[in-house]
Amino acid sequence: MLDSQANVKPAIFEKSKQRPALILNADYRPLSYFPLSLWPWQEAIKAVYLKRVNVAAEYEEVVRSEKLTLPLPSVIVLKNYVVPTKAVPFTRATLFLRDEFTCQYCGYKGKDLTFDHVVPKSRGGKTRWDNVVAACQSCNLRKAAKTTSQAGFKLKKVPTKPSPEVLLNKGKKFPPSDMHKSWIDFLYFEKDFD
Repeated sequence: MLDSQANVKPAIFEKSKQRPALILNADYRPLSYFPLSLWPWQEAIKAVYLKRVNVAAEYEEVVRSEKLTLPLPSVIVLKNYVVPTKAVPFTRATLFLRDEFTCQYCGYKGKDLTFDHVVPKSRGGKTRWDNVVAACQSCNLRKAAKTTSQAGFKLKKVPTKPSPEVLLNKGKKFPPSDMHKSWIDFLYFEKDFD
């Protein structure tokens, strides 16, 4: 084989051609909506081969080895039920989802948000659910190390720790932009797909 040919990778290795598999729990519900529970195609193939999952839908592509050809799974269902977690981790993603990607001071909606301590850290404020909110960069800079009243701001809603159910329902409002058509029958977003 020529060197130039040896360096050519199949299309499945290109980022735009990657085919993740949607993971469903044994009850056919996604493990999470935000972020959507996905596995890379390699992990999905491994799980299928080891008989840890059932395949509910497939892509048109196949994966070949020397002795085996498998259709590429697009939706897989775990054989064993995974009990959903009761604790909600405090992360940027879960905080922004709680606040629905909306600045809690001015109402700006977007993905380029920061987070702000309602009671500034310099004044003893803690990094906790009840003291951190999503904020646009403009409001965050204007507020700086002031309290909300000193900055002339009013919170859209009082920050609280969300339950897993609340985050699950909020996650349904933000479907991914690159959903495969085979996933639609298994997902319930608050948006119609054409």
